[in-house]
Amino acid sequence: MNAATETLAHRHRVRAIIGGSIGNLVEWYDWYAYAAFAIYFSPQFFPKADATAQLLNTAGIFAVGFFMRPVGGWLFGSLADRVGRKKAMTVSVLLMSFGSLLIACIPSYRSIGIFAPALLFLARLIQGLSVGGEYGTSATYLSEMATTRRRGYYSSFQYVTLIGGQLLALGIQLLLQKLLLSDAQLRDWGWRIPFLIGAALSVVAFYIRRHLHETEAFQQVSATGKRKGSIRELLKHPRAIMTVIGLTLGGTIAFYTYSIYMQKYLVNTVHLSIGQSTAISFFSLLLFACLQPVFGMLSDRIGRRPLLLAFGVLGTIATVPLLSALSHASTPGQAFGLIMIGLLIVSGYTSINAVVKAELFPGEVRALGVGLPYALTTAIFGGTAEYVALWFKQKGVEQWFYWYVTGCIFCSVIVYLTMKDTRKTSLIESKGD
Repeated sequence: MNAATETLAHRHRVRAIIGGSIGNLVEWYDWYAYAAFAIYFSPQFFPKADATAQLLNTAGIFAVGFFMRPVGGWLFGSLADRVGRKKAMTVSVLLMSFGSLLIACIPSYRSIGIFAPALLFLARLIQGLSVGGEYGTSATYLSEMATTRRRGYYSSFQYVTLIGGQLLALGIQLLLQKLLLSDAQLRDWGWRIPFLIGAALSVVAFYIRRHLHETEAFQQVSATGKRKGSIRELLKHPRAIMTVIGLTLGGTIAFYTYSIYMQKYLVNTVHLSIGQSTAISFFSLLLFACLQPVFGMLSDRIGRRPLLLAFGVLGTIATVPLLSALSHASTPGQAFGLIMIGLLIVSGYTSINAVVKAELFPGEVRALGVGLPYALTTAIFGGTAEYVALWFKQKGVEQWFYWYVTGCIFCSVIVYLTMKDTRKTSLIESKGD
């Protein structure tokens, strides 16, 4: 391969990574907008005097959305393995657009009564189906588009854009809070704006994904005529399935604790203002996103397993002290510093979890193998993390949640100790790297 051809191949790969990542960002923005604005719209759908009870109801529907993710992981994973990664990603982002538009247009409880939370429930089911399909297909696409030597680095951009979606949601929230709307306007109708923006952005992402190239790995598998994307084929890889479940267990609950739940934790437990908690969440996640490529590059040098072990051991030791200290933080600066320590630890998982899972499966069931076990585990543990935390708080034993997170991370440590380093045993097609 001459220099001109190599340069062209590199540009083609970078465009594919950027295109896939932008679509991922929009998908996750739509998903996170619900969590970011739940503080404002929960009284519109669940009019109760107890603020914690309102958050429990909206968190419950947030968790229900997660239980559609295994269905999405199966449906879109099978689709990606059978007809292509590109087509599956394109359909999933269009479905997310519809879910966001529905939330933006739902009348309040005062207007249509019980139909309001019922429609919110339906919209989250649709979004759960979409985002459940997004993870496996985009993780597979980015991993297959990357070169062998930089696969950890390129694949880390899945979480860069995943976090970027949350940052975009928080950034819009800050803009609305500080510059455009009053608190009363946000609670009355302003919370609908981010969902309208999300619906529009999803259409843009749909257009971008339509013009992506299919991965060479999928094309090679298609040429073999092998049976692709079925549960039967997936079950031929039980060890890989259990590895995905085990390595996801601790990582997903730690990630959702320090990202999704943290904004409400800062308001409800640390007693900071909504504005302060939003600003802390925004800037901590911004630094967190910047860490992902650094850890991804490190995994390309020293392997994936050392980073996973670092997350597991440090997460097991530090979670209870960190969250206990955070609950007594007296200034926003202290809260920010403690959250960043937690996110630094979690980066050992988030930066490389996508590529590790993709490297475990052959091409004919890769998207399904990555997406379905991950979605099941995230639905049970990640999706319910916020609800479990709020339930413990309502019962007056909030510190029990800290131990719950610790126990889940410890379970993952056992998997990290027994698994092989996937950088050395990767099943991703490497021709042309």
